[in-house]
Amino acid sequence: MTTPHPTADTPAYAPGHAASQTKHHEWRTAQNSAAHLLPHLDRLAQQTPHLKLLDVGAGSGTISASLAAHLLPHGGSVLATDISDAILSRAASHATSQNLPNITFQRASVYALPFPDGEFHVVHAHQVLCHLPDPAAAIREMLRVCAPGGVVALRESDMRMWCVWPEREALLKFHGLMVDTLVANGGQDKGGRRLVSWVLDAGAGSLGRGDVEAGFGTWCYSEEGDRRAWGEAMVERLRTGQMREKGIELGLTTEEGIEEMIKAWEGWIETDDATLGIMNGEVIVKKP
Repeated sequence: MTTPHPTADTPAYAPGHAASQTKHHEWRTAQNSAAHLLPHLDRLAQQTPHLKLLDVGAGSGTISASLAAHLLPHGGSVLATDISDAILSRAASHATSQNLPNITFQRASVYALPFPDGEFHVVHAHQVLCHLPDPAAAIREMLRVCAPGGVVALRESDMRMWCVWPEREALLKFHGLMVDTLVANGGQDKGGRRLVSWVLDAGAGSLGRGDVEAGFGTWCYSEEGDRRAWGEAMVERLRTGQMREKGIELGLTTEEGIEEMIKAWEGWIETDDATLGIMNGEVIVKKP
Protein backbone atom coordinates (compact mmCIF):
# COMPACT_ATOMS: atom_id res chain seq x y z
CA MET A 1 0.00 0.00 0.00
CA THR A 2 1.23 3.47 -0.90
CA THR A 3 0.77 5.99 1.90
CA PRO A 4 -1.23 8.94 0.55
CA HIS A 5 0.30 12.39 0.79
CA PRO A 6 -2.46 15.01 0.77
CA THR A 7 -1.50 18.39 -0.64
CA ALA A 8 -4.09 20.34 1.33
CA ASP A 9 -6.48 19.96 4.22
CA THR A 10 -9.98 19.04 3.15
CA PRO A 11 -12.10 22.16 3.60
CA ALA A 12 -15.46 22.04 5.28
CA TYR A 13 -18.46 22.00 2.97
CA ALA A 14 -19.20 25.72 3.10
CA PRO A 15 -23.03 25.59 2.84
CA GLY A 16 -23.09 23.20 5.81
CA HIS A 17 -24.81 19.85 6.22
CA ALA A 18 -28.05 20.93 7.87
CA ALA A 19 -31.05 19.22 6.28
CA SER A 20 -32.35 22.59 5.09
CA GLN A 21 -29.12 23.10 3.13
CA THR A 22 -28.76 19.61 1.65
CA LYS A 23 -32.34 18.45 1.16
CA HIS A 24 -32.38 19.35 -2.54
CA HIS A 25 -29.42 16.99 -3.01
CA GLU A 26 -31.83 14.16 -2.25
CA TRP A 27 -33.54 14.79 -5.60
CA ARG A 28 -30.41 13.30 -7.19
CA THR A 29 -30.19 9.68 -8.27
CA ALA A 30 -27.80 7.64 -10.40
CA GLN A 31 -30.33 7.94 -13.22
CA ASN A 32 -30.54 11.75 -13.26
CA SER A 33 -27.02 12.53 -12.01
CA ALA A 34 -24.68 9.66 -12.99
CA ALA A 35 -26.11 8.36 -16.27
CA HIS A 36 -22.66 8.70 -17.89
CA LEU A 37 -21.37 6.03 -15.48
CA LEU A 38 -24.13 3.43 -15.80
CA PRO A 39 -23.06 1.77 -19.10
CA HIS A 40 -19.51 1.39 -17.78
CA LEU A 41 -20.83 0.10 -14.46
CA ASP A 42 -22.92 -2.54 -16.24
CA ARG A 43 -19.94 -3.65 -18.33
CA LEU A 44 -17.62 -3.92 -15.34
CA ALA A 45 -20.24 -5.61 -13.15
CA GLN A 46 -20.68 -8.34 -15.76
CA GLN A 47 -16.91 -8.85 -15.96
CA THR A 48 -16.08 -8.53 -12.27
CA PRO A 49 -17.58 -10.71 -9.53
CA HIS A 50 -18.19 -8.73 -6.32
CA LEU A 51 -17.40 -5.39 -7.94
CA LYS A 52 -16.46 -2.68 -5.42
CA LEU A 53 -17.49 0.95 -5.95
CA LEU A 54 -16.24 3.90 -3.89
CA ASP A 55 -18.52 6.95 -3.79
CA VAL A 56 -16.47 9.96 -2.67
CA GLY A 57 -18.21 12.92 -1.02
CA ALA A 58 -21.51 11.07 -0.98
CA GLY A 59 -23.43 13.67 1.01
CA SER A 60 -27.05 12.67 1.60
CA GLY A 61 -26.35 9.41 -0.19
CA THR A 62 -29.24 9.18 -2.65
CA ILE A 63 -26.88 8.68 -5.60
CA SER A 64 -24.87 6.18 -3.54
CA ALA A 65 -28.01 4.24 -2.67
CA SER A 66 -29.24 4.10 -6.27
CA LEU A 67 -25.80 2.90 -7.38
CA ALA A 68 -26.00 0.19 -4.72
CA ALA A 69 -29.46 -0.80 -5.94
CA HIS A 70 -28.11 -0.95 -9.49
CA LEU A 71 -25.28 -3.26 -8.37
CA LEU A 72 -27.29 -5.47 -6.03
CA PRO A 73 -28.39 -8.00 -8.69
CA HIS A 74 -24.74 -8.33 -9.80
CA GLY A 75 -23.35 -8.93 -6.32
CA GLY A 76 -21.53 -5.59 -6.26
CA SER A 77 -21.12 -3.26 -3.27
CA VAL A 78 -20.74 0.45 -2.53
CA LEU A 79 -18.64 2.19 0.10
CA ALA A 80 -19.74 5.82 0.52
CA THR A 81 -17.49 8.42 2.14
CA ASP A 82 -17.82 12.00 3.30
CA ILE A 83 -16.05 14.30 5.76
CA SER A 84 -19.18 14.77 7.88
CA ASP A 85 -20.41 12.13 10.31
CA ALA A 86 -23.79 13.87 10.44
CA ILE A 87 -24.42 13.66 6.70
CA LEU A 88 -23.18 10.06 6.61
CA SER A 89 -25.72 9.19 9.30
CA ARG A 90 -28.45 10.75 7.14
CA ALA A 91 -27.20 8.80 4.12
CA ALA A 92 -27.14 5.55 6.11
CA SER A 93 -30.73 6.10 7.23
CA HIS A 94 -31.78 6.56 3.62
CA ALA A 95 -29.99 3.35 2.57
CA THR A 96 -31.70 1.46 5.39
CA SER A 97 -35.08 2.73 4.22
CA GLN A 98 -34.28 1.30 0.77
CA ASN A 99 -33.34 -2.15 2.19
CA LEU A 100 -29.86 -2.10 0.69
CA PRO A 101 -27.51 -4.59 2.37
CA ASN A 102 -24.62 -3.87 -0.04
CA ILE A 103 -23.70 -0.34 1.03
CA THR A 104 -21.49 0.84 3.90
CA PHE A 105 -20.33 4.27 5.05
CA GLN A 106 -16.99 5.64 6.27
CA ARG A 107 -15.69 9.08 7.10
CA ALA A 108 -12.76 10.01 4.86
CA SER A 109 -11.02 12.94 3.20
CA VAL A 110 -10.74 12.85 -0.58
CA TYR A 111 -7.19 14.19 -0.23
CA ALA A 112 -6.11 11.16 1.84
CA LEU A 113 -8.38 8.19 1.15
CA PRO A 114 -7.63 5.49 3.76
CA PHE A 115 -7.56 2.61 1.28
CA PRO A 116 -4.86 0.58 -0.48
CA ASP A 117 -3.82 1.26 -4.05
CA GLY A 118 -6.22 -0.30 -6.55
CA GLU A 119 -8.83 -1.22 -3.94
CA PHE A 120 -11.92 -0.31 -6.02
CA HIS A 121 -13.08 -1.18 -9.51
CA VAL A 122 -15.09 2.04 -9.80
CA VAL A 123 -14.54 5.39 -8.06
CA HIS A 124 -17.29 8.00 -8.35
CA ALA A 125 -17.55 11.63 -7.25
CA HIS A 126 -20.39 14.04 -7.93
CA GLN A 127 -20.22 17.80 -7.27
CA VAL A 128 -17.20 17.39 -4.98
CA LEU A 129 -14.33 18.98 -6.89
CA CYS A 130 -16.09 22.34 -7.28
CA HIS A 131 -15.79 22.85 -3.51
CA LEU A 132 -12.04 22.09 -3.35
CA PRO A 133 -9.04 24.38 -3.71
CA ASP A 134 -6.97 21.60 -5.35
CA PRO A 135 -9.17 19.40 -7.54
CA ALA A 136 -6.24 17.68 -9.28
CA ALA A 137 -4.88 16.42 -5.94
CA ALA A 138 -8.28 14.91 -5.14
CA ILE A 139 -8.47 13.21 -8.54
CA ARG A 140 -4.94 11.85 -8.02
CA GLU A 141 -6.13 10.11 -4.85
CA MET A 142 -9.17 8.70 -6.62
CA LEU A 143 -6.94 7.35 -9.39
CA ARG A 144 -4.64 5.79 -6.80
CA VAL A 145 -7.38 3.70 -5.20
CA CYS A 146 -8.88 2.69 -8.57
CA ALA A 147 -7.79 -0.71 -9.89
CA PRO A 148 -6.15 -1.01 -13.32
CA GLY A 149 -8.90 -1.59 -15.86
CA GLY A 150 -11.41 0.23 -13.66
CA VAL A 151 -12.91 3.67 -14.07
CA VAL A 152 -13.09 6.97 -12.22
CA ALA A 153 -16.37 8.79 -12.93
CA LEU A 154 -16.66 12.53 -12.23
CA ARG A 155 -19.47 15.04 -12.71
CA GLU A 156 -19.25 18.74 -11.88
CA SER A 157 -21.59 21.65 -12.39
CA ASP A 158 -20.30 24.50 -14.51
CA MET A 159 -21.61 27.34 -12.38
CA ARG A 160 -21.33 29.88 -15.21
CA MET A 161 -23.66 27.83 -17.42
CA TRP A 162 -27.16 28.32 -16.00
CA CYS A 163 -30.31 29.15 -17.91
CA VAL A 164 -33.42 30.26 -16.05
CA TRP A 165 -36.91 31.32 -17.11
CA PRO A 166 -38.55 33.68 -16.33
CA GLU A 167 -35.42 35.83 -16.38
CA ARG A 168 -36.29 37.83 -13.30
CA GLU A 169 -33.57 40.24 -12.27
CA ALA A 170 -33.52 38.90 -8.71
CA LEU A 171 -32.91 35.34 -9.97
CA LEU A 172 -30.04 36.51 -12.16
CA LYS A 173 -28.59 38.32 -9.14
CA PHE A 174 -28.98 35.12 -7.11
CA HIS A 175 -26.97 33.22 -9.71
CA GLY A 176 -24.20 35.81 -9.44
CA LEU A 177 -24.29 35.60 -5.66
CA MET A 178 -24.04 31.80 -5.72
CA VAL A 179 -21.03 31.91 -8.08
CA ASP A 180 -19.25 34.66 -6.17
CA THR A 181 -19.68 33.04 -2.75
CA LEU A 182 -18.48 29.68 -4.10
CA VAL A 183 -15.30 31.32 -5.38
CA ALA A 184 -14.89 33.29 -2.15
CA ASN A 185 -15.04 29.99 -0.26
CA GLY A 186 -12.14 28.64 -2.33
CA GLY A 187 -14.30 26.70 -4.78
CA GLN A 188 -14.32 26.36 -8.56
CA ASP A 189 -16.91 28.14 -10.69
CA LYS A 190 -15.90 26.52 -14.03
CA GLY A 191 -15.50 22.93 -12.89
CA GLY A 192 -17.59 21.41 -15.64
CA ARG A 193 -15.41 22.72 -18.46
CA ARG A 194 -12.15 22.08 -16.61
CA LEU A 195 -12.63 18.40 -15.74
CA VAL A 196 -10.46 17.03 -18.55
CA SER A 197 -7.68 19.47 -17.68
CA TRP A 198 -7.79 18.51 -13.99
CA VAL A 199 -7.74 14.81 -14.84
CA LEU A 200 -4.71 15.14 -17.11
CA ASP A 201 -2.93 17.22 -14.46
CA ALA A 202 -3.70 14.54 -11.88
CA GLY A 203 -2.41 11.79 -14.17
CA ALA A 204 1.00 13.48 -14.31
CA GLY A 205 1.90 11.79 -17.60
CA SER A 206 0.53 8.34 -16.81
CA LEU A 207 -2.77 9.16 -18.52
CA GLY A 208 -3.28 9.99 -22.16
CA ARG A 209 -6.18 11.89 -23.70
CA GLY A 210 -7.48 8.58 -24.99
CA ASP A 211 -8.00 7.40 -21.40
CA VAL A 212 -10.50 10.20 -20.76
CA GLU A 213 -14.05 10.16 -22.11
CA ALA A 214 -15.66 13.61 -21.79
CA GLY A 215 -19.15 14.96 -22.21
CA PHE A 216 -21.79 17.27 -20.76
CA GLY A 217 -25.09 16.46 -19.11
CA THR A 218 -27.90 18.64 -17.85
CA TRP A 219 -30.27 19.00 -14.97
CA CYS A 220 -33.69 20.40 -15.75
CA TYR A 221 -36.00 21.68 -13.03
CA SER A 222 -39.35 22.30 -14.69
CA GLU A 223 -42.02 19.93 -13.37
CA GLU A 224 -43.76 21.27 -10.27
CA GLY A 225 -42.10 18.79 -7.89
CA ASP A 226 -38.66 19.50 -9.34
CA ARG A 227 -39.20 23.27 -9.11
CA ARG A 228 -40.29 22.91 -5.51
CA ALA A 229 -37.29 20.73 -4.57
CA TRP A 230 -34.85 23.31 -5.98
CA GLY A 231 -36.64 26.56 -5.18
CA GLU A 232 -37.47 25.77 -1.56
CA ALA A 233 -33.87 24.76 -0.93
CA MET A 234 -32.60 28.05 -2.38
CA VAL A 235 -35.06 29.98 -0.20
CA GLU A 236 -33.69 28.18 2.87
CA ARG A 237 -30.13 28.99 1.84
CA LEU A 238 -31.06 32.64 1.51
CA ARG A 239 -32.83 32.71 4.87
CA THR A 240 -30.40 30.78 7.04
CA GLY A 241 -27.41 29.65 5.00
CA GLN A 242 -23.74 30.52 4.78
CA MET A 243 -24.31 32.06 1.35
CA ARG A 244 -26.48 34.76 2.92
CA GLU A 245 -23.90 35.56 5.60
CA LYS A 246 -20.96 35.50 3.19
CA GLY A 247 -22.75 37.58 0.57
CA ILE A 248 -23.63 40.32 3.03
CA GLU A 249 -20.20 40.21 4.69
CA LEU A 250 -18.42 40.67 1.34
CA GLY A 251 -20.82 43.35 0.14
CA LEU A 252 -22.13 41.15 -2.69
CA THR A 253 -25.72 41.74 -1.63
CA THR A 254 -27.85 43.36 1.05
CA GLU A 255 -30.68 42.28 3.35
CA GLU A 256 -33.09 43.93 0.92
CA GLY A 257 -31.48 42.10 -1.99
CA ILE A 258 -31.82 38.79 -0.16
CA GLU A 259 -35.53 39.39 0.41
CA GLU A 260 -36.02 40.16 -3.29
CA MET A 261 -34.31 36.87 -4.20
CA ILE A 262 -36.50 34.93 -1.77
CA LYS A 263 -39.66 36.41 -3.28
CA ALA A 264 -38.38 35.66 -6.77
CA TRP A 265 -37.75 31.97 -5.99
CA GLU A 266 -41.13 31.66 -4.28
CA GLY A 267 -42.78 33.10 -7.37
CA TRP A 268 -40.70 30.89 -9.68
CA ILE A 269 -41.88 27.75 -7.86
CA GLU A 270 -45.51 28.64 -8.58
CA THR A 271 -44.98 29.65 -12.23
CA ASP A 272 -46.15 26.94 -14.64
CA ASP A 273 -43.71 27.78 -17.43
CA ALA A 274 -40.72 28.26 -15.11
CA THR A 275 -37.64 26.20 -15.85
CA LEU A 276 -34.00 26.02 -14.79
CA GLY A 277 -31.26 24.28 -16.76
CA ILE A 278 -27.81 23.61 -15.31
CA MET A 279 -24.89 22.27 -17.37
CA ASN A 280 -22.60 19.63 -15.87
CA GLY A 281 -19.27 18.43 -17.17
CA GLU A 282 -18.80 14.65 -17.08
CA VAL A 283 -15.73 12.44 -17.49
CA ILE A 284 -15.00 8.75 -17.40
CA VAL A 285 -11.33 7.98 -16.77
CA LYS A 286 -10.26 4.50 -17.79
CA LYS A 287 -7.43 3.50 -15.46
CA PRO A 288 -4.60 1.94 -17.51
